[in-house]
Amino acid sequence: MSDFEPKPAASDADASIPKAVVSRLSLYLRQLQQGQRDGQTTISSKELGRLLGFTDAQVRKDLAYFGHFGYPGIGYRCDELITAIKRILGTDQTWPVALVGVGNLGRALLGYKGFAQRGFTIVAAFDTDAHVLAGGSIDGLPVYHLDNLPEVARQNRIRLGMIAVPGPAAQGVADRLLAVGVEGILNFAPVTIKLPEGVSLVGVDLAIELEQLTFSVVNRGATT
Repeated sequence: MSDFEPKPAASDADASIPKAVVSRLSLYLRQLQQGQRDGQTTISSKELGRLLGFTDAQVRKDLAYFGHFGYPGIGYRCDELITAIKRILGTDQTWPVALVGVGNLGRALLGYKGFAQRGFTIVAAFDTDAHVLAGGSIDGLPVYHLDNLPEVARQNRIRLGMIAVPGPAAQGVADRLLAVGVEGILNFAPVTIKLPEGVSLVGVDLAIELEQLTFSVVNRGATT
């Protein structure tokens, strides 16, 4: 008898689901996909947790927020759990993304192939620098002046935006993304931007991530 009974996809407004759980879902998905590439068809919560440094109880608790996915005596079927997690995360569809800021960081983001593999397609890049705009495109991707954002966003049905501009310009860029209907923003600028309720924001500050790393190094072995 199957225990594969997914719940309806959780909404962003569901505050009962901790962000840490959603973060671990991405890790589970990555590990499951790696196992599938290696020919693995099933996996237990114990094995999945061991590979990622979690307990089997943690794995089961995390997945229980979204339904029941296991089979008695079998564990999880990799293909079914991959499909379920992608549906939960919303990556069972392709998301067109706008990138604003084509400096060094922006160009690096454009060159990252992992976005497309996860269902995210940067369909257009924007900048205001005349030297950047002179080329018209980067590796075949069109680069527009930021003033063209409304038209391009409408044509491509863009719902997600990535900000890779200097800090002082970030809030203004965010405001312009909101004005064209963008619903989620990934902010790489080293500042806090303010968004209205109903718009999702994820900030990525690489310096803060390094600070977290150095804290772990200097406090290795410390007890709480």
